[in-house]
Amino acid sequence: MSEQDNSKASTVVLKLLIFLMFATFAMTTDSVGTIIPEVIREYRLGMTAAGSFHYASMSGIGLAAILLGFLADRIGRKATILLGLGLFCATSALFAVGNSFGMFVALLFVSGLGIGIFKSGALALIGDVSSSTRDHASNMNLVEGFFGVGAIVGPALVTVLLTSGTSWKWLYLIAAALCVLLIVGSALAPFPRKSKPVEKLADPRDAIRMLRDPYAMFFAVLLMLYVAAEAAIYVWAPTYFAGYHGPNAALAAFVVSIFFILRAAGRFFGAWLLSRLNWTWVLAICSTAMALLFWIGVAGGRPVAVFALPATGLFMSVLYPTINSTGISCFDKSRHGSISGVLLFFTAIGAVVAPLAMGATGDVMGNSDYSMALGGAFATLLAALCLWNLVRQPVAAKLAARNSQDYGVTTLAEGAVRSTS
Repeated sequence: MSEQDNSKASTVVLKLLIFLMFATFAMTTDSVGTIIPEVIREYRLGMTAAGSFHYASMSGIGLAAILLGFLADRIGRKATILLGLGLFCATSALFAVGNSFGMFVALLFVSGLGIGIFKSGALALIGDVSSSTRDHASNMNLVEGFFGVGAIVGPALVTVLLTSGTSWKWLYLIAAALCVLLIVGSALAPFPRKSKPVEKLADPRDAIRMLRDPYAMFFAVLLMLYVAAEAAIYVWAPTYFAGYHGPNAALAAFVVSIFFILRAAGRFFGAWLLSRLNWTWVLAICSTAMALLFWIGVAGGRPVAVFALPATGLFMSVLYPTINSTGISCFDKSRHGSISGVLLFFTAIGAVVAPLAMGATGDVMGNSDYSMALGGAFATLLAALCLWNLVRQPVAAKLAARNSQDYGVTTLAEGAVRSTS
């Protein structure tokens, strides 16, 4: 095999590992909604207490992202990924001996820390194996496509386990087993190293400094609005359709499942779309379509929303990975770990705050219709920012500079050669 072929093969292996990492942790994080009713029954909890299963892992992810994301820049992508995978694997395996709700919540929090660590490293690694900012966005859509697959497989697996009379804890044991394979694969795989010397070692303050960076905050706000709109579907749509007996009532029970399927399929489509259209156009078109579907569903009521709300998944699909990858691409590769952590932190914040705001709105107004309307408002704000981004092109110069300075300048360790874009 030639040196160039060896470099390409190494890149393929790394991408496959990243794909499987995202699918594996999605199996656990996106299964919480299916597990919570069983936890409520088993431990006789209220909804607020049982919701800790969601908030614990999201809090862990957010804290690790903002405080430890710099590790990917300081100690390297491989060491960071192995550290995070090891923590995630250990806590998932400990579910086998857990028997109290408090212990499970603690394990989920530490598991979230592990996810936050290795996800920051994996997000930085995606930039290393991309040849341009556009290729970066395309790769991120593929990665999130596999995340979407994990989000479908996880809840389905929990349903099968519960139906067969098996404990839901087996989900975490299966995730731990898959994680062992990922640890072995990551340890053996050749990771990229930069041929360009790093002028300054990363430190924990890098992420804090980025909170004052307008580029970082622009993409952080976009991600928070996206997550807020998404939460309206996968968190509150089941409540919105509870007790619905109108036209196509049978379809209402599968709204979230259909949403996840369309979101996963759309992300693979998004990778293809981004290879043909500028990312600003993709964001503007898809965010506007998503917002319109929200308001069509709100205006038409449940008989229309049963089609319109899950259809938003097809357009939401491309938004998160494109916003995330472009935000990361705006910074030097030596800072990709830190910026990945910052963006992941705000994503986690949105995943916690937005569902709470929607639930509170529904409680105050006495009607879950207002929760969906708030989701539509978040979607509209996102669309407005994406349209402004299309017209003003605020980061075009930044991305052009990064394309010329950062991409195509990495070498692969363990005998591989310099790659070019």
